[in-house]
Formats: sequence, C-alpha cells, structure tokens
Amino acid sequence: MEDELCQNNVKYEILCKRIRIFDDTEEGKEKIYHCDICDKSFLHKSNLITHRRVHTGEKPYHCDICGNTFSAKSSLTTHKRVHTGEKPYRCDVCGKSFSHRNTLTRHLYVHTGEKPYHCDVCGKSFSENGDLTKHKRVHTGEKPYHCDICGKSFSVINHLTTHVRIHTGEKPYHCDICGKSFSQNGEVTIHKRIHTGEKPFHCDICGRLFSQNGEVTNHKRTHTGEKPYHCDICSKSFSHGNTLAAHKRVHTGEKPYHCDICGKSFSHQNTLTKHERIHTGEKPYRCDICGKSFSEGGVLTKHKRIHTGKKLDTSGQSLAEKGSQN
Repeated sequence: MEDELCQNNVKYEILCKRIRIFDDTEEGKEKIYHCDICDKSFLHKSNLITHRRVHTGEKPYHCDICGNTFSAKSSLTTHKRVHTGEKPYRCDVCGKSFSHRNTLTRHLYVHTGEKPYHCDVCGKSFSENGDLTKHKRVHTGEKPYHCDICGKSFSVINHLTTHVRIHTGEKPYHCDICGKSFSQNGEVTIHKRIHTGEKPFHCDICGRLFSQNGEVTNHKRTHTGEKPYHCDICSKSFSHGNTLAAHKRVHTGEKPYHCDICGKSFSHQNTLTKHERIHTGEKPYRCDICGKSFSEGGVLTKHKRIHTGKKLDTSGQSLAEKGSQN
C-alpha cells in the first residue's frame, strides 16, 4: 500500500512539473512581431506569418486523404490524426492518450483540480486560459469566427469548423459497426448507442433513461414546464433551443440540410436523417421481441403494440386510451 502511495506521489510530481513546462514555456517573453491588420502580437515571426492567413484566407497545406486545406502545417499534422487514429500524447498519471497536446494539458488538470484562470465578471474559474477567453464571450456576446459561405458567426472556432461541414458535406467520422459517417466525433459516440442500446443518463424525477445527457435536461422540462427559448419574431416560447432554431425556419424558409444523394433539402437535421434511410435502406430500430427492424423509432413503437395487444387508430393512439379520455 505504501509503495502504491509513493508511486502516485511521484506521478503527481511529474504531472505538476509537466503542467508548469506547458504553462511557463513562453511566460514573460516579449511579443515583438505585430500584425499590421489587427495589431495582434506574437513571440515568433513564423506565428505571425501563420496568423496573417486568417485575414488573407490562404490555406496552403492540403490533406492528401480527404483534400481538406489548412493555413498552418501543424493544423494539417493534427488533422491527419482524425484519419490515422494516432494519439501520441499520453498522461503519465492514468495512461490515457490524446491526439492533441493541448487536450493532454487540459486533461492533466483533472488530476490536480487546479483552475488558475478566473472570470472577472462572474468569478467562474477555468483550468485553461483559452477556456476563460471563450467563456467571456458569453458576457460580451462576441462572435469573432465567421462562415465565408453564409456569413453566420460563432464564438468558438470549433463550432465554425463543424458548421462549415453543413455546406461542404464533409463527414470524417465513421461508425465501425455500420459504416455510417458523421460530421462530428461526438455524433458517432451517440449513434453507436443505437446499436448497443446503451442509455447511461437517467431522469431523477421519473427514472426514464436516455442515451444523451442533453436529452435528460430537455426531458426534465416536461416535468417543470419551463420554456426558456423565445422567438424574437412571433414571441412563441420553446423548451429546447433546437426547437426554437427549427421554428425560426418557418419564418425564414431556410432549409440548410441537403441530401448528398438526391439533393433534396430539409429544414431539420432529423428529417434529413430519416430521408437518407430511403436511399441507404438502413433500419437501425429493432424489435427485441420478434427481431423485425424499422427505419424510424416511432414505427417501432407502434409495431410493438402488435405484441402487447393494444389497438391503434389511424393517428397511432391506443383505442383503449382514447376511449378512457372520452
């Protein structure tokens, strides 16, 4: 037991030393290279050259696998790990590996609990200065990242990167069970739960299980009646932000989701997903009683009533339930 504690202390010292190396490498050095467009300053001339491409739009580095382009060589190197799965940065404490050094740095604070960066507006603390910078935009409303295609603005560059894939159709993340592709890695994790049936999140009011944490938050509003999202055009209120965004398309007529196969456009991502199954023949919802598969969850729900003996009217409502309401 004592040997184990000693080993953990040694690991902790190595951890703290690594964090200091990451944090202190450039601390106190003068930034002598200045951008003549936005006045931002840099320690190294090479960083200034790379930064200027933000203004010029130049992206001279190309991925030879998917054709994606980048303004910095380091960004290309990091991007290629999406394809190779390489994770060269390893945590000395728990052994977890990462594809980005910055992700490892953030992870190390999980072990130390340190949050040295504080918001001077609300007092919230963060383990990384970049997270504090992003957080402050909640207070300022700043959205410095703009889509060159539709002009939409974002407070976080990762959100812009994901958004651009709506226009380009790029889906670099793949399910290793059914081969389906996605624009975000998190979508693969969520999608796989269709195959596994995993529902790790539960409502502490009614006990209902969900495959996504966000679904629990949204579901709880069924109990509370809360509708915090308001349409600034017609003042209608909604319990979910996504529902508000979809509702606004009633006013604008926008249909940003396009089928790569037939070109048909949709105002909702879910409608596109269901539509694509017409082309692919995918039926991810399976009856655990008879094994029959379906392309939509709602159809599976109706089908299961064949086994339970409940009769449905043309709207899908149970006749017994309908009779009791009358």
